[in-house]
Amino acid sequence: MTDQFQYLLQILVMCRLCSALNNGLALTPPMGWISWQRYRCTIDCVNFPNDCISENLFRTMADIMADKGYKDVGYEYVIMDDCWLAPSRAADGRLEADLKRFPNGIKNLSRHIHQKGLKFGIYEDYGNKTCEGYPGVRNNSMEKDARTFADWEVDYIKLDGCYSDLKDMDKGYPQFERHLNRTGRPMVYSCSWPAYKELSGMNVDHNLLMRHCNLWRNYVDIEDSWQSVTNIMDYYAMKQDFWQRLAGPGHWNDPDMLLIGNYGLSYDQSKVQMAIWSILAAPLIISADLRNMKPEFKSILQNKAIIEVNQDILGIQGRRLFSENHIDVWIRPISPQKNGQFSYAIAFVNRRIGGTPFLFSTTLENLGLYHLNGYNFYDLYSRNKVKPLVVKQKSQLQVRINPSGVAFFRANIRA
Repeated sequence: MTDQFQYLLQILVMCRLCSALNNGLALTPPMGWISWQRYRCTIDCVNFPNDCISENLFRTMADIMADKGYKDVGYEYVIMDDCWLAPSRAADGRLEADLKRFPNGIKNLSRHIHQKGLKFGIYEDYGNKTCEGYPGVRNNSMEKDARTFADWEVDYIKLDGCYSDLKDMDKGYPQFERHLNRTGRPMVYSCSWPAYKELSGMNVDHNLLMRHCNLWRNYVDIEDSWQSVTNIMDYYAMKQDFWQRLAGPGHWNDPDMLLIGNYGLSYDQSKVQMAIWSILAAPLIISADLRNMKPEFKSILQNKAIIEVNQDILGIQGRRLFSENHIDVWIRPISPQKNGQFSYAIAFVNRRIGGTPFLFSTTLENLGLYHLNGYNFYDLYSRNKVKPLVVKQKSQLQVRINPSGVAFFRANIRA
C-alpha cells in the first residue's frame, strides 16, 4: 500500500490536472464562517431574535471574526446560506433580501463586512427555487443575478442544486460561472453539482467541473454528529484514488462545514474533524455560534500549526493510508521538500469507543517515510517537539490516542 501511495503521489505531482479554473482565487482552501449548519432556516426573529437569519446575525459574526482572532489566523469569508431572500423577486426581476430581516439591504451588510477586513459570501441555487423555497437562479435570470452579486460586492458564491433538472447542471453551472466572470468582480465559485449527480448515480464531468468551479461538494450534507463526520471520512477514503487528483490550488474537494463548537461533537471528536479536514486540504468553513464558543473549541479552530497544514502551499490532498486495530492512519505530503521528498502531516484516528486510550505503534517505514536523515516530529495539538526519528534505524513511533480521538503530527524532513 505504501509503494502504491508513493507511485500515485508522483503521478499527482506531475499532472495536477492543468484544466482547472484559473481565476486566481482560492489558491489555498477557503476559510470562513457560514450560517447553515448552526442556524439553518430560522426566520422567526420574534421567538429567536439572536438566532434568526438576519442582518444582525451576520454583522455580529463578522465583528467577532475580526475582533476575536479568527481573521488573524486566516478565516476571511462571512457567508450567508439559504433563507436570506424575499419570497419573490423584485418588480424589475432582481433578487432582493427579506426587508424585515435585512432592513438596510445586502450591499450595506457587504460593506460592513468589508470594513472589518473580511470578505462577503452569499448563497443561491441553480434551480426553480432554493432548497428552502426562495427564488432560484435559472437560465433567464443568470446574467442579471451575476450583475446583482457584483453590485453588492460579493466575494464568494455558493450555488446549490435543489429543484433543478440534473441533466442541465453540466450546462447551467458553467454558464453561471461565465456570467460571474464577465462582471469583472473576483468571486470564488462553490458548486454543488457533483454531490447531486453522483448520489443520483449519474456521471460527473470532473474536467468540466474543474474548469468552472473553485470548490465543490462531493457528498451528502454534514449533520451535527460524530457518525456524520466518520461517514464523510470513510466516503472520502473510498473515493480517494480519484478525488485526490482533482484537488489543488484554485480547485478543492469540499467535505462540508466544520461542526466544532456546536452540540454534536465532543472535544476529542472536534480535534479529529479539524485534523482530517486539514489532511484533506478541505475548505475550513465554520458553522457555529461564535458568540458562545467555548475556549477549548476556539483553540482547535484557531490552532495555527494545523491551519498551516491545511493551507500548505503545495495544495496536495491527503489520504487514508491504512487502518489497523481500529486505528485509521491518514497522511498528507506538505512542504518543506528536499530532493523530491516531502514532509508530511500524519493523523492517527481512534475509531474505538471504549473508555480508555489506545496505544498504537508503527514504524516510519510503514508510513512511507523513507528520508535517510529522518524527520523532526511535532505534535500539532500540544505543539511539543518529539525527538527526531531516523528511518534507517526503522524507528518506532508510539502514540496514545483517546477514544474517538486523534494524535496529529507534522513530520518535517531533516536536512
